[in-house]
Amino acid sequence: MEIFEEHFRYTVSLLFLAGLFFGSLALIMKRGAIFAAMNRGRKEFTTNLALTFINLVILAPFLALPSGAVRDFIGMSENFAGFWDSIPGWLTVVIAFLVFDFVIYWRHRFEHSPLLWRIHATHHADTALSWLSVQRKHPFSKLLSVCVDLSLLLLMGIPEWAIGTAGLAITFWGFLVHCDVNWTFGPLRHWLISPAAHRLHHIRDERLMGTNFGNTLTAWDRMFGTFCDPTPYVGCETGIEEGTRGIAGELARPFEKRYWRRKPVAVEDDSEAVA
Repeated sequence: MEIFEEHFRYTVSLLFLAGLFFGSLALIMKRGAIFAAMNRGRKEFTTNLALTFINLVILAPFLALPSGAVRDFIGMSENFAGFWDSIPGWLTVVIAFLVFDFVIYWRHRFEHSPLLWRIHATHHADTALSWLSVQRKHPFSKLLSVCVDLSLLLLMGIPEWAIGTAGLAITFWGFLVHCDVNWTFGPLRHWLISPAAHRLHHIRDERLMGTNFGNTLTAWDRMFGTFCDPTPYVGCETGIEEGTRGIAGELARPFEKRYWRRKPVAVEDDSEAVA
């Protein structure tokens, strides 16, 4: 039971700190409209909260087993130990951050393939995005991320302290870009994924859903042709054709026949949309 209590305390602390910061941000930005926004997203927020506790508390000890197996199989490569000791700590963190963000981009992009969309669709089902939408993940999707996201970092032998530091920045940004704010970041939108850019990724239009896969940097989307400037789509409608569901419906979603026949959410080479 102690392992569950440990994960429970971690989850409560994470939600408290994130809720305090991003809840205050929502209050500042929405002011008098905050209660209408809360009411509109109440059911989905409840579902997201339930998925958060399922993934981070109930299933966390079991998800740690395959994650640990991946770590044991790959190992922290000793071939690079001397290299990481020879460069400044800040540079090690920057490299860890870039590698982490790069892997997340490709894992996320593959989740839009026919094979993996069935476990990723839950994340796109929110019609009222909020900071907690980042935790709206089916357990199968969570399992994929814990097994894949650190793999290249481990293979490169990057120290765990650097991985943890980079992970904090990436986690914070994940909460930020799911917030219901229309920030494009102005000129910085060409370098950083903004809330508006990620909202565009959640757009109800499935053609444009195949853009802006990055978590933090736009570099990978630009490099591989999936970046789309969010400016013309600020405040766009979000969700998927199949609609949003409660906790039971989201847990059952991957097993529905429709997802075994589903076409991928494709990335189209449209010069007018992808720029």
